[in-house]
Amino acid sequence: MPSLYESLHLNRRKRDYREQPSAQPSEEWLPAKRRKASNPREPQTSPAFWDNLSKVDLTKRALRELDRRNDQAANTRRPVQSIAGFLCSCTTRTLKDINFLARQGGPDLSDLRNFSVPSYPSNVTMSSHRSSGRIQQHDSPTPESTRSNTNTTKTKSTEVYDRNFQQHLVDNYIYPHGYEYPDGSAPEKPTNWKDIHKILGRPRRSVSPSRFTEEDHERFCRADIHASIEKQVLELVLPVLEGEIGDVKCRSGGIHFTNLDPLTDGTLKPGNPGIYYGARPEQLKPQVREELSRQIMPSTEHDLPTAPNFFLTAKGPDGSLAVAGRQACYDGALGARGMHSLQSYEQEPVYDNNAYTVTSIYHGGALKMYTSHVRPPRTPRGRPEYCMNQLRSFSMTDTADTFRQGAAAYRNARDWAKEQRDDAIMKANDRAIPADAEATDQGVTAATETGDITMSQESRTSQNEDSTLLPDELESPDEDTADHILPAKRTNKDLEDLQGQQKRRNVD
Repeated sequence: MPSLYESLHLNRRKRDYREQPSAQPSEEWLPAKRRKASNPREPQTSPAFWDNLSKVDLTKRALRELDRRNDQAANTRRPVQSIAGFLCSCTTRTLKDINFLARQGGPDLSDLRNFSVPSYPSNVTMSSHRSSGRIQQHDSPTPESTRSNTNTTKTKSTEVYDRNFQQHLVDNYIYPHGYEYPDGSAPEKPTNWKDIHKILGRPRRSVSPSRFTEEDHERFCRADIHASIEKQVLELVLPVLEGEIGDVKCRSGGIHFTNLDPLTDGTLKPGNPGIYYGARPEQLKPQVREELSRQIMPSTEHDLPTAPNFFLTAKGPDGSLAVAGRQACYDGALGARGMHSLQSYEQEPVYDNNAYTVTSIYHGGALKMYTSHVRPPRTPRGRPEYCMNQLRSFSMTDTADTFRQGAAAYRNARDWAKEQRDDAIMKANDRAIPADAEATDQGVTAATETGDITMSQESRTSQNEDSTLLPDELESPDEDTADHILPAKRTNKDLEDLQGQQKRRNVD
């Protein structure tokens, strides 16, 4: 009776390869139903965003990313090969090893009997192994009914500014209001905290009872009730809160901050505040605008406000307050970085622990105001920290007096932010050296150096010529400084006196 090795070897020679099973996967391996393609208008997040998170929360975006990775792994899996086909492709050495292993029946494989291979690999994880809280695919296939539906009614901002977005900010030292360090301590409030509070409490004539009456407040409340979406809040409600704007060239909104350098690792979407205030581009010298463009110029449209440091985020009744808070934290950090770059222009980085940026949230008739400021790195090679702290909050639909207080605080903060912005721009312009002035300075320096060399050479020649006329006691006592200290200019009378002294010595 031929051995197992001989039988396999003979079958390997005689087998008709046309009878080999197809390399295509069987029908049981194909998905039961093809998933619909994701909406192309839906915000896409880079895989690196998920890989770099220290913790992944179970959100719809996270589930979609998991489904995407599972589908990608399923589409790249290797086709199933029968045992006979595998043995026919083995080398002689491999067949001998199999024969040796199976000489006494081989290993016990009874526990694999009737085992059904899952439709998807069981080792696909959301990201790297750093976090213990990763979302992991189980052994059983995911039912189609439990997968996320791409035809969701959620807004784009709700999807982007989720809990994983906030975790990403925290991982990159951008802290929301109320954050605590792992040791239980909280970031220090700005040094000018009390000063800002005093400024916000100043009364304003524009919201005095004679100008903003009870009837005006009733109309504001009705507008707030009827504003059902974010756009209506921006167009119908907020103009009453903002009052007279002043310079409209310093106000903009709905613009993606695509020109700014990434605040973290480049995986976040650009900032997009509802309303922001900045400076006119012509307020900055061209040299400052060019060198700080990626920190203070939000858009490539250079006629839009630059160096924004006052932001307002508004949400409709169905909007999420948590989403508005994360968006305000992100926008405030961008503004704080821009102000810090202006203050540190052409000098060492300035970390004075003062706030120069204000962000506000309007949601459900409530106004909340925050500061954002930069703190120095906590480690020698660390990154700066951006901290958000709540200033005030007002229920604008409560009473007319409450509205007056909130509107006065909002407008006072807007004016204060403009003062801080203009002051930082003025000082940056003063430190900037124009290109033509720099070239002139270089030319003057070169001419001065050339003149010094020429004068030094002339002085040496003069000293050599006068050495026969000058007595030893009148020569310079320090020869090392003769090339650097120019001798006093001699008049004709001095030369005549020296020549007379020399003649008298010769006569004597």
